[in-house]
Amino acid sequence: MSLISCHKLLITVVQHGRAKEIIKAGAQAGAEGGTIFLGKGTGLCEKKFLGIPIFDNKEIVLTLFPEKIEDLLFAKVVEAGKLRDACQGIALIIDVAGVAGIPHFCELDAKKRQDMKKLSDFVLIITIVNSGNAQTVMDASKEAGAEGGTILCGRGTGIHEQATIFSIPIEPEKDVILTLIGRDQSAEVLQAIRTATDLDVPGRGIAFILPVERVSGIKRMEPPK
Repeated sequence: MSLISCHKLLITVVQHGRAKEIIKAGAQAGAEGGTIFLGKGTGLCEKKFLGIPIFDNKEIVLTLFPEKIEDLLFAKVVEAGKLRDACQGIALIIDVAGVAGIPHFCELDAKKRQDMKKLSDFVLIITIVNSGNAQTVMDASKEAGAEGGTILCGRGTGIHEQATIFSIPIEPEKDVILTLIGRDQSAEVLQAIRTATDLDVPGRGIAFILPVERVSGIKRMEPPK
């Protein structure tokens, strides 16, 4: 029987400077860490100068968590981020199709198998490793059949990264690699990344698979003219 991760992904977008509160709330609920990105955004509460929208600085937090803490985690994050108030941010949860670096798996039930059949032939592998290891991930994925990838820079911490200076937690820099791959190649590519980066060793990183509904920009997927 097919196996998937018993985990989901929480994506939280908050005002700049609030990400640490989201990470702390996640830890209180049982999450093992998170990864933070910097971004810009606007919405219904956008500011304008001479009629031109001003994009606010944002922090985006990715939190991979076990399904059993979903309700508690979401409640904690909503409270910490004051997300019930207008213009404070958003949080959303999506399914994860597979994972490496966390040894907890569950059976893929009939409904999820049926839902996955409706998706595209591609999945997205997201790999989060310590800064400097991105090329190792890229090389391993290419050797396993991937055509390339995209590298992002972020910061984050987990239960195995608790270094401090004067009692202030240090958030190590991270490399985040996005790899779009055919669904039938995903297990092989994920295993290659897992082996090359020693993801089973605590503190080395994590990789997980997200289902993709539609794809554009891949030449071989475009209909013939």
